Amino acid sequence: MKLAGDFLRIARPAYEEAGYEVQTARLATVPFPRLMTGHKLDKLSQFARELEEAAGADDYAYVSLGPALPDQVESYAAIPDALSATQNAFFSGSMTTSEGRVSLPAIRQCAQVIRRASSISADGFGNLRFAALANVPAGSPFFPAAYHQGSEPAFALATEAADLAVDAFSQSGSLEEARASLVRSMEAHARALTSVARQVEKQSKVNFAGIDFSLAPYPSQELSVGTALERMGVPRLGEHGSLAAAAILADTMDQADFVRAGFSGLLLPVLEDVTLARSVEEGSLGVKDLLLYSCVCGTGLDCVPLPGDTSAEGLAAVLLDLASLSSRLGKPLTARLMPIPGKKAGDLTGFDWTYFANSRVLPIFVSPLTGLLAGDESFSLQRRAPR
Repeated sequence: MKLAGDFLRIARPAYEEAGYEVQTARLATVPFPRLMTGHKLDKLSQFARELEEAAGADDYAYVSLGPALPDQVESYAAIPDALSATQNAFFSGSMTTSEGRVSLPAIRQCAQVIRRASSISADGFGNLRFAALANVPAGSPFFPAAYHQGSEPAFALATEAADLAVDAFSQSGSLEEARASLVRSMEAHARALTSVARQVEKQSKVNFAGIDFSLAPYPSQELSVGTALERMGVPRLGEHGSLAAAAILADTMDQADFVRAGFSGLLLPVLEDVTLARSVEEGSLGVKDLLLYSCVCGTGLDCVPLPGDTSAEGLAAVLLDLASLSSRLGKPLTARLMPIPGKKAGDLTGFDWTYFANSRVLPIFVSPLTGLLAGDESFSLQRRAPR
């Protein structure tokens, strides 16, 4: 931890002096099944508590111990107890193999983790700290997907910058003008952030891995990706035209030139974005809509409140759709699903947390998978080639 502590004592003041608020510092490890080689997985809870405490002493707010892995299927079952034993430790589970094959057993294991984690607290908050991953490489600074790879330490930046998109699409007279404005804003901030990063890299001897400029939202109108999409001209997010707006915004972000890390795409976390939360509450935005928008942008299904009685088998069906979409499109996607105990579709959520905007529990239309899709195979999907 000494290197991590020394790094933060250099990096935090460097960014603050440059005019950037460092909201949190977060520490990610290699996947815990690899980290704990030679140790029993029943020690994961103790290890996670010790890492959480050590990181906190060095002013890291959160730690991520990375994903459970399909080649160590027993690793998934250790996660719920580790979540219950900690407050600031995040985990994930990979639904795809290192070769990019969709693993049916791993998907079912992820669904079981979500089901068990939903009962850690009465509000289902435990699943904030777990995500199911499909084809997500190492290096993203966004939690819970973050994990490291290799023996050399590195650092990356995750931005909370949805206001750049809100401003661009509110103050421009045409799509072309708005898109150019957003690219300029992203590139200007990226240059400033990278300049500081290079200084930090030189002083700390920790490699700079890039910026995940995913325009992550905060639950206020001026920091809402949903607001940016509506300012583009969608009357209400979730109505037709929303997918086009999402595609335009994601494509615009792709045009910005900077050192990229992680997703660097459009995030649509339901409970972290006030406009998304409102659209869900009003009934215009659903799980299938969010999955559809993932075809053109985003990280998949993020912070989605679901009925508390959603079965593990039903969750597995949703996860299978997402993992298959990821493989067919050749893009990383994640699922952070939040069944809420005692709640049914249409009920109001009741979270008391600064970073959440309350909404309604979404209906989900699932039945247990049967036949071949209920087997223990893994399968590959070739990325669809343009014609």
